[in-house]
Amino acid sequence: MTERARRGWSWRRGRAAAGVAVFTALLLVFHGLVPHRPGGLGSLLESFLPWLGVLVVVLLPPALLRRSALALVALLLPVTAWTYRFGPLLLPAPEPGADELVVVQHNVSDENTDPAGTARALAGAGPDLIALQELVAPALAVYEKTLARDYPYRTVRGTVGLWSKHPLGGARPLDIRPRGITEEWERGLRAVAHTPRGEVAVYVAHLPSVRVGVTGLASSWRDESAGLLGDAVAAERSRRVVLLGDLNGTVDDRALDPLTSELNVPERGVALSFPAAFPMARIDQVMARSATVGRIRTLPATGSDHLPVLARVSWD
Repeated sequence: MTERARRGWSWRRGRAAAGVAVFTALLLVFHGLVPHRPGGLGSLLESFLPWLGVLVVVLLPPALLRRSALALVALLLPVTAWTYRFGPLLLPAPEPGADELVVVQHNVSDENTDPAGTARALAGAGPDLIALQELVAPALAVYEKTLARDYPYRTVRGTVGLWSKHPLGGARPLDIRPRGITEEWERGLRAVAHTPRGEVAVYVAHLPSVRVGVTGLASSWRDESAGLLGDAVAAERSRRVVLLGDLNGTVDDRALDPLTSELNVPERGVALSFPAAFPMARIDQVMARSATVGRIRTLPATGSDHLPVLARVSWD
């Protein structure tokens, strides 16, 4: 073989890279076929599904250096699959409408050393509603005092709370506690916000945490709690519903199917919210029924290990 031939593009080199590219595309398209057990493998994959696109970046330079036509063509498969699934999130959002409801969701962390600064930062974004999780004494009193001027209406149940510029009514706790938790545990509420756009049933929730260990993803309590919350939303009689919460799962995670099957998820924006130091996933969610969540974005970091997220909700 001449030197010129060796330097030319080949359909034989790069078979391993081509195989990885094809497998990545299959995971992006058919991730639902990956079994959830053992080890919560399906949920674990879906929690970080967008990051499969990094494999394309890793495989591209070797394919170019080796002049592998096979690998380059194969790489078009995951690029196409990723673009189809996640590309719309990167498109520009429509111009804000006058009838939108602006909401902020934030797990403020029970170890937050600056609750006053956190409250001021959230209020500074000017939302209609602010939903908070991990509210503990004495920080709760600081949030109440700091937000009182701009958000005179509030309801708190256990460690979750809702602050509103508009009157609230019908506030009650939600029973989303998994059967395995026997101690006092109150992480859900439901209230009705009387907005200029009409009444909106607002749900605030904090689902149990998940843990990644040597045996895989431990998520049974989170999964059970998501099912209970989904049942509550499905039984809600109000046509307009907004859910704000730290759901400890992404919208691609099958464990949140009881919610994503009932509610619309954001159409624009990525808004990776956790961990705040190096966000890997958006587990802080805004969903709505009879409405479009047009765009979701993160706000600057506070004293929490989560980033706040802000979304605009417009009614169908």
